Amino acid sequence: MRVQTEDYLDAITHLPPGGRLTLYEIGWEEYEQLLDRLGEGAHRRISYDNGRLEIVTPSDKHEKYKNLLHDLVLILSDELDQEVLSYGSTTLKLEPKRKGAEGDDCFYIQHAMQIGGKDRLDLSSDPPPDLVIEIDLTHDSSSKFAIYAALGVPEIWHYDGSRFSIWHLANQAYTAAPSSLAFPFLTAGRLAEFVANSEALGGKQARRVFRAWVRAANPGTL
Repeated sequence: MRVQTEDYLDAITHLPPGGRLTLYEIGWEEYEQLLDRLGEGAHRRISYDNGRLEIVTPSDKHEKYKNLLHDLVLILSDELDQEVLSYGSTTLKLEPKRKGAEGDDCFYIQHAMQIGGKDRLDLSSDPPPDLVIEIDLTHDSSSKFAIYAALGVPEIWHYDGSRFSIWHLANQAYTAAPSSLAFPFLTAGRLAEFVANSEALGGKQARRVFRAWVRAANPGTL
C-alpha cells in the first residue's frame, strides 16, 4: 500500500457518524488494498468510480431505517414463501468496469436459488443482487446509481428521510417506477407507510401491521 494511502487511512478510520471523505485519482489496486485493510462492516460504506473513492459513515438513525427495511424484506420472504438472501453491505465490484460500491443492504430474490449458499460474491461470474437499498439522511447517494447501473443491479429502493422512491434499470440507466420489480404488488407509497408506522407505532407494531397487509394483499406467486 502506498504511503499516500497510509496518510489518509487514519482519517477514514476516524470519520464521525454521518461523515464523508472523497478522494480522487485512486487506482484500482489501491482501492482493493484499502478494502482489504478496512474490511467489510456496518461502520462505513465505500464506493469507487474510475478513480473517485468515497467513504461515508452512517448515523445511528440511518442504521435504524436500514434495519427496518431489512425486516420488511424478510417479512415478504416469509409470507410469500419466497427464498431471499441478504448480503448486507457486502462490496459489489467489477474491475473491468472500474466500479465498486457497498449499499446499505442488498438482496438476491429472483436469483436466490442460483446464488445458493455462496460465502463470497464474484460479479465477474455471479449475477448482481436483485435489489439494493440506499438510505440518504446526510449525504446524497445518487452518484452511486451509475455504479450500480454498470454492475447491472436491476432495482434500487431509495429513502431520503422523507420520501421513498423505487428505481428500475433500463438501457443502462435508472428510471423511477411506481412499484417493485421483485415484489410487483409493493409500491413506493407502501414502503413510505411502513416507515411512518414505525415512527408512530414503534418498530414491533409496524412490522405486525405490514405482515397483516401482506397476508391481506394475497398477491399470489411471484
